[in-house]
Amino acid sequence: MAVGARSGHDEPEERPRQLAESSPAVTGSAETDGESGTSDASGPGESSHGSGTGQKKQRSFWKELPLLIGIALLLALLIKTFLVQAFSIPSDSMQNTLQRGDRVLVDKLTPWFGSEPERGEVVVFHDPGGWLEDEAVPEPNIVQEFLSFIGLMPSAEEKDLIKRTIAVGGDTVECKKGGPVKVNGKALDEPYIYPGDTPCDDQPFGPLKVPDDKIWVMGDHRQNSQDSRYHQEDVNGGFVPVDKVVGRAVVVAWPIGRWSTLPVPDTFDQPGLNAAGAVVPPALGLAGALPIVLWRRRRLTGARTAG
Repeated sequence: MAVGARSGHDEPEERPRQLAESSPAVTGSAETDGESGTSDASGPGESSHGSGTGQKKQRSFWKELPLLIGIALLLALLIKTFLVQAFSIPSDSMQNTLQRGDRVLVDKLTPWFGSEPERGEVVVFHDPGGWLEDEAVPEPNIVQEFLSFIGLMPSAEEKDLIKRTIAVGGDTVECKKGGPVKVNGKALDEPYIYPGDTPCDDQPFGPLKVPDDKIWVMGDHRQNSQDSRYHQEDVNGGFVPVDKVVGRAVVVAWPIGRWSTLPVPDTFDQPGLNAAGAVVPPALGLAGALPIVLWRRRRLTGARTAG
């Protein structure tokens, strides 16, 4: 599965995806000679003075090697399928957060438990509707197909992208020329944007209401990223269906000198950003207080009547 992060200049991209026993000793039974106090370690057909030890011959390493390789490949396949997978970055659309050639580890476990992308997360997702349709697909050989199947080599057959989640289902997102990106009316402070870029001057948009079960994504290199802004005419209106998301990129694993985590920026934690969440607690408080007020009023009315 290859990660594509298509640039704004439609340059050809590669979409590699890479991830990047002791033998038991068995001895013969040792029976104590009741008369002489000596041990009888002889096996059937051997005299008590025989030199046999009863120890099995150690198994050859070369005989165990195929089994070890098979177990390793099975574990690699299970890890790649259910836990974590490595993807390679082939373009510059996520600079400077991610550089061309970086390898990132993507968490594939939490989506199995119903977790959905959140604002600010860097996510890998399948092409939602022709975003990479003009990209050439190289013809892999048999070895590459096998290694890509177990997650040790990139796969060229599937086209994936990597972007930052800006808004989720229920949000209203917009960006006017010369202004910041706004989510639910709150301006985002985006220090991760590539130096010299503007939030959206090349492609202003919105306001747009994000449908349920979809997300709005943008590249950090805004003037070099073909993201949701440029695909508003496709079948999904530029939004990415949640079921197309492979997982969240959590770590830059390679090269070693660039090892780092990929946390959610603080701007996505600002108060009031989640408009729905800001309304729910007061509404619940009012609903809980209303029965108490009515009960108290009834008691006071009953007391006055009795008096």
